[in-house]
Amino acid sequence: MTTARRITRHRRVRAARKPAIGVLAAAGVAVGAWYATAGAATTAPNLAPTSTTVTLAAKFPYLSAGYNNTREWTRTTTAVAPNGTLRVAWPAADGVHVTPLTAAGKRSGADTVVKGTKEVGGLVAHNDGFALLTRVADTNKWKETAAAVVRYTNGRQTFRTKLTGTASHDTAPLLDGQLTWNGSKYGAYFVVHGAGGFADGHFGDKLSYVSAKGAKINGGWSWGCSHNEGIALHAETTGAFTSLCFDDWRSGLFVSTGIGAPDTAPVVQREQCWAGYCGGTFPSRTGDLVKSATGRYATAFASRGAASAKKNAADASGRGWTVKPRTGTHQVAVAFMKNRNSGPGKAVYLTSAAGTENTNVHVAPYCKDRLLVSWESMKSAKCASGTCTGTFTGTHLRLVDWNGKAQSADKVVNARITGDIAVLKDGTLTWAYAPVTPTYAKPLTGASPTTTTLRVARLKP
Repeated sequence: MTTARRITRHRRVRAARKPAIGVLAAAGVAVGAWYATAGAATTAPNLAPTSTTVTLAAKFPYLSAGYNNTREWTRTTTAVAPNGTLRVAWPAADGVHVTPLTAAGKRSGADTVVKGTKEVGGLVAHNDGFALLTRVADTNKWKETAAAVVRYTNGRQTFRTKLTGTASHDTAPLLDGQLTWNGSKYGAYFVVHGAGGFADGHFGDKLSYVSAKGAKINGGWSWGCSHNEGIALHAETTGAFTSLCFDDWRSGLFVSTGIGAPDTAPVVQREQCWAGYCGGTFPSRTGDLVKSATGRYATAFASRGAASAKKNAADASGRGWTVKPRTGTHQVAVAFMKNRNSGPGKAVYLTSAAGTENTNVHVAPYCKDRLLVSWESMKSAKCASGTCTGTFTGTHLRLVDWNGKAQSADKVVNARITGDIAVLKDGTLTWAYAPVTPTYAKPLTGASPTTTTLRVARLKP
């Protein structure tokens, strides 16, 4: 159990915090079916997504203010059901909307509006509906929302299970979460705020398991990475679901699988990891975790690396670390784990230009033995307190193998990636995004702009 530490706000603060002293989705399960049979392409890959337009029933605020008001995409989550149909979740003023689509990315019916909910924390698509990780109203000392998994079957709500509350002394004012499904249970991984008990006023993370009928079941933990600046989760057929967290106290990315407090968790990468610095490494604090046919894992993130990393001598707990970043801007990094319980060697860096900032990094499986890595770049970057502004220069796609070696040249495309990517049975990647060109010239102030359309991209290997 992590010892509680200082009271402070988590995420979306308007100024960077100083270091403390003294104290993937249902699609991931389906991926394996085609991994074993799909062969590597013998010709140059065509990394040009096609897309269709979907008209929305409400206004979608497609930008969010991150640390220091940095501009971030408001998350959309695309998930594929076993029968190949798609669901896309996105937030609106009247609740989270879940839009049904055909496998080709065309609307197949009216939205399901999950009333009284905020934030898309994760989505699982079923043949008869979906399950959504989101936030709902709650009564607690902080007057904050609760985390909940909501299941809809044939257009009707079949359960709404709260995962935080008075009995567990926690709330969920934001999720930064992931929801995955292994065919028999859901895993929900998200940020929590202590509301009583040993962690009163502090921020950590929580992993909860929920049965197919909505009952909370054993496993997971009540308090983990503190603070958690980024979450990734992959469903497993047996045992604990594989998980990663960006922890600001130990300062970096860690394997949190099967353990709550990451005091002895394997290190994936040391980073200067406090709000505004580590907070943008995974897009919207949620990362991708891809599993290979041989049981290895890959994740990708925006990294400033570590010129030096050492324990903080002023931290009496012995768990605090001080990391000096290697670069001023974020570069694109891919890290590999040999199994779900161990950290990797050095991360592989795909970019290196000192004056270029890279953000919104994703990774997805591509054919039998490759990975698609995507990111957005901005030139003439100006950085302060760990966040950068600059001139947008494109959305990049690159193929790498499972050692991080390039398997294609960079392709700059018009299709943005603004949330989770679904993997169809034939290996096609599909995702929904706001059809606008990013701007990172200045922070986001005031309300987000809105759109009434989404583009649904498809990239077939």
